Amino acid sequence: MTVLLAGDIGGTKTILRLVEQSSEGEPLQVLAQQSYPSQEFGDLVPIVNQFLREEGADRGYPERACFAIAGPVEKNEAKLTNLIWHLQGDRLQEELHLQQVSLINDFAAIGYGILGLGQEDLYCLQEAQPQPQAPIAVIGAGTGLGEGFLTPDAGGNYQVFSCEGGHTDFAPRNLLESDLLHYLLEKYQWERVSVERVVSGMGIVAIYEFLRDRQWAEESSELIQVFKTWKSQMGKENTETAIDPAAAISQSAQQKSDRLSEETMNIFIEAYGAEAGNLALKLLPYGGLYIAGGVAAKNLSLMTDGQFLQAFLNKGRMSRLLQQIPIYIVTNQEVGLIGAALCAAKA
Repeated sequence: MTVLLAGDIGGTKTILRLVEQSSEGEPLQVLAQQSYPSQEFGDLVPIVNQFLREEGADRGYPERACFAIAGPVEKNEAKLTNLIWHLQGDRLQEELHLQQVSLINDFAAIGYGILGLGQEDLYCLQEAQPQPQAPIAVIGAGTGLGEGFLTPDAGGNYQVFSCEGGHTDFAPRNLLESDLLHYLLEKYQWERVSVERVVSGMGIVAIYEFLRDRQWAEESSELIQVFKTWKSQMGKENTETAIDPAAAISQSAQQKSDRLSEETMNIFIEAYGAEAGNLALKLLPYGGLYIAGGVAAKNLSLMTDGQFLQAFLNKGRMSRLLQQIPIYIVTNQEVGLIGAALCAAKA
């Protein structure tokens, strides 16, 4: 029996989980889990020590750990985007008295995590027979847009690779999207617009502001107040209670209570599907395309009404190839934590 430590480290909260590995190939058993406000700590070490004091006393001390980091990781070292933390695997290993500590990008953790999901954690958007030796693609819109892929090795195991596909250029597909592109270039004086500026939580806000400023429809009093509060909070420390205009827009769209929000989400969902189709054309992931990230899971009714899939398949002569790719929406929001645990187990 081996006890392992997994973590999902973000600017707002840090989630830690203890798992037990009974034997190789067997599912990991969750022993304990706890969430902590990241901003209240100066480093990861005191959070882990507190967690192990509170939850690990009767469960054994972990041998290895893997932490998924919201930010770039190079040579097992990371500086978090929204925290002053500077994490180094070697230092953490020494100070926490562990045999090994691995730091991985949070989207790489999602890549590992999909290997540990069951059917209850997925919504099948397009049925097709997965090919066991084919690549797997992962895409996920949240705060930004993450993309990655997995490839099988000779032993049947998968290697996980993250990439920066979310920073490729946004490619408009029609006159409305072209107008959106020009609006963003002019408003922010950018030289280019990346696809994550449209396909992400901040993209939802940008699309809404574009339609509002073009007076596509009258803005509701509820959304006026949301944006007023949001702008008053900008520049302050992130808190779990901070208002999220993208969530308010998507909720209004799902409730069909606001025309601006509905059209915003129509544009967003189609752009999301088109970008997923672009990724699929580059990888031909006949092992499956997994749509992760909070936006898809929280807007399942919008993601599954046909717009996303239609935009995904709208690739001219190549549409036939994309029809052969199984597509799943990840509904388990702890997929990154699952992935960090699986990464610790294989270390």
